[in-house]
Amino acid sequence: MIIVDTDILIWILRGKEEIINLFNQKVEKQNKIMYIITIQTAEIFAGLRERVKLITEKFLESFNIIDIDVEIGKLSGNFLNNFGKSTNVTLSDSMIAAAAIINEMKLWTLNKKHYPMIEDNLFEKD
Repeated sequence: MIIVDTDILIWILRGKEEIINLFNQKVEKQNKIMYIITIQTAEIFAGLRERVKLITEKFLESFNIIDIDVEIGKLSGNFLNNFGKSTNVTLSDSMIAAAAIINEMKLWTLNKKHYPMIEDNLFEKD
């Protein structure tokens, strides 16, 4: 099971063929189940143009959603406390990392530097 980072979602929505092909391979050939967390919807909608709203909603609805609970909140807060000032880890990144760790999932991202709290073996390989 894989949590797909917001950067991947954005590249897919922008039509980047390389990322779309990798995504399709992971879903179809490797039979991987893809997840996002609720805060990623806010990240996507924050920069959304009205003309692509319906397509974006349908795309995001195709994912399994991990809701943010108390355990994710606590771990995310610890990450912000430990990494927020020194590495500019954002609230969204810390919550995505916490969700991946707590749910024992891989994280697929193009921005590993945003996730200093995640060990290399927890990243999904491209």
